[in-house]
Amino acid sequence: MTVRGSRMVVAVALGCLLIGVHGNAGAFPVDGDQTALPPKTELNEDALDKPREIFRSESGGGGKSYLVNLGNLAFSSPGILGGVARQASVSCGTCHVNGAGNAMFFMPKMSTRPGNFDTTGPLFNPKADNFVLDPIRIPSLRGARYLAPYGHDGRMSSLRDFVRNVIVNEFSGLEPSPVILDAIVAYIHDIDFLPNPVLGPGGRLTGQVSDAERRGEALFLKPFPHDSNLSCAGCHVPSAAFVDHKQHDVGSGGLFKTPTLRNADFNAPYFHDGRYDSYDQVVAHFDRVFDLGLSAPDRHDLVAYLTAVGDGVRPYERDGAGAVLKEINDFSLVLGTAVPANDREIVALAVDTIGHELRELTERYPDRKNTSVSGGQQERGLARVALKELVLTLRRIDIAAAEGRFSDAAAEYKNYRYLMVAAVPALLAGAEPWSLFNPAVHDAHYAALRQVLRTRHTAR
Repeated sequence: MTVRGSRMVVAVALGCLLIGVHGNAGAFPVDGDQTALPPKTELNEDALDKPREIFRSESGGGGKSYLVNLGNLAFSSPGILGGVARQASVSCGTCHVNGAGNAMFFMPKMSTRPGNFDTTGPLFNPKADNFVLDPIRIPSLRGARYLAPYGHDGRMSSLRDFVRNVIVNEFSGLEPSPVILDAIVAYIHDIDFLPNPVLGPGGRLTGQVSDAERRGEALFLKPFPHDSNLSCAGCHVPSAAFVDHKQHDVGSGGLFKTPTLRNADFNAPYFHDGRYDSYDQVVAHFDRVFDLGLSAPDRHDLVAYLTAVGDGVRPYERDGAGAVLKEINDFSLVLGTAVPANDREIVALAVDTIGHELRELTERYPDRKNTSVSGGQQERGLARVALKELVLTLRRIDIAAAEGRFSDAAAEYKNYRYLMVAAVPALLAGAEPWSLFNPAVHDAHYAALRQVLRTRHTAR
C-alpha cells in the first residue's frame, strides 16, 4: 500500500470512529471575557507571528535532551500553577511566548499597560497580595543563563529558586518536584539569544555598520560628563552580554538589575515597569537624569547603536500546523521516556499538557457550524477528527499508566506515534487553507468573534 493510501485508510477509519462529533469554536475570546480572568484581558493568543525560539542544544546540529523537553512541557502546562491559572489555561508560556516576552499581554487590575504584570497582585495568589498595583515588565528569557541574578530587582542568585518562587508564591501552585524544577531550569538555560551578525568579539560592532551606529558606540563607551566613573558600557558591559550582574538606581524608583541589550529590539516595553515604548524615550530618560547634555544628533546616534546591538536574525516565525506539531512532538518524546520508566506523575503531566495543546490546535480548524469560514468542510472535519482521536489515545495512555498497566500504555503510545506520523500531518496540511493559520480565515473568524463579544457586552 502506498503512503498516500495508508493515510486515506487511517483518515476514513478515524472518520468512522468519531463521525458526527462536532464542537463549538473554542478560541480564546479576544477580550478575555471569561470567569477566571478579568474582562478585557488580552493574552495575544490569536497572533499569527510567534517569536522565534533558538535552543543552544540544537545549534550544533544536536537535539534537545529529555530534561529540556520535559522543562518545555512543564513551562507550557497550566497544571503546574495554581487553581486560577489552571482554570484560565494560563502557563509560564502565556507570558513568555517561546521564551520571549509577551508585549501584548494585558490584564486589568494586574497590568497598567500592555507588557507588564503585577506578580504581587490578588488574582492568582491572594496571600501574595501587597495591596499595591506595582506591575513589572514581562522579560524575555533568551540568554537567561548569562543574566543572573534573577527577578527585576535581582533578588535571587539562583534561577531554580526563582522558578520555584514563581510557581509556589506568585501563582499558588503546589510544591513542584525536584525533577520538574530541574527540567524548567534546563529548558530556560537552553534558550539562546537570536544571532546578531553585527556583534563581534567582546560585543563590539563589526562588519557593515553605519556611521551613526559607530558614533553611537563611541558615546556608549564614553564616561558621563559629571561622573567619569559612570558610562553606559560600565553597566551594560559589551563583553558580558551587556550586563554587569548588579543592581542600580537609574532614577526609576528603586534598585533594579541591569537588563541585557541583546535582542532588546524585541523586548519592549522598557525599564522594570515597562514605562517606555522606545529607545528614544530611554535615551531621553538617561540624558535627563544623568545630565548628559546630549544633542539631538547624539540621541539619534545612541538610538542607532542600541538598535544595532538589539537586533537579531529572523525574530519572528509565521505560526502554522507544522510549527505546532513540532513542539507537540517534542512534548511527546517525554511520554516516550516516562512510559517505559513507569513514571505515573510525568505521564499524567505530559498527557494533560499535550492534550491541552491538541485541543487548542483542533480549534484552529473551525467546525462546520462556524459561518465565518466557507469551504473545506470535509478537510476541516477530517483534521478535527484526527486530532480528537489523538486526545482520546492520550487519555487511554493516562488511564493505563494510572492503573499500573504500563505495557498497555506503551501499546497506546505506539498507536499515538503512528497517527502523529502516518496521518495527522497530511490531514492538517490538507485543511490548512481553511484554518485559522490562513490570515484571511483568521481575520474573518476573529472579526466575527469580536462582533459577538461587542453584542454581548452591549446587551449587559
